[in-house]
Amino acid sequence: MSAPDGTPVGAERSIGQLFASATTELSALVHDEIALAKAQLKQDVKRGMMSGGAFSVAGAVLVFSLPMLNFALAYGIRTWSDWNLALCFLLSFAANVLIAVVLALVGVAFAKKAKKSQGPQKVAASVKETAGVLQNAKPHPRPELPKDQVLPLDRALPQDRAPQAIEAVARSSS
Repeated sequence: MSAPDGTPVGAERSIGQLFASATTELSALVHDEIALAKAQLKQDVKRGMMSGGAFSVAGAVLVFSLPMLNFALAYGIRTWSDWNLALCFLLSFAANVLIAVVLALVGVAFAKKAKKSQGPQKVAASVKETAGVLQNAKPHPRPELPKDQVLPLDRALPQDRAPQAIEAVARSSS
């Protein structure tokens, strides 16, 4: 078994090789995640188009069946009331106008709510704030070592800071 860069597992690798290997693997992971997101988005768009088409056909069928409903309503009013047929058709038309006005008011209310919405702007502001915080972040000071000396792992952090570092890593990974 060997590492992604071709060196046998268990062989001593330099920090540069480890960093290059980690960078390569991270890059591959990011590319795979992007490809997965594209595939999922493509599938979601396809499903959305199918559902939009189905809703469009259902709406067209409903629109073409409205005259039948108007005739049924007018003849129903005539049957129940013995009024003039012309007056029954006018009442049917008035009922349609009333329904259209109510639906238009509902549409206006939703349009006003959508116009007031600040969703994407809030997200963009949050991303900018996070970027600003990360730009001002400074790394922890590291002890200066000669280039050929490597600090043992148990002495990498001062003993009083070791629990804090472990706690910070635990918080960041959850």
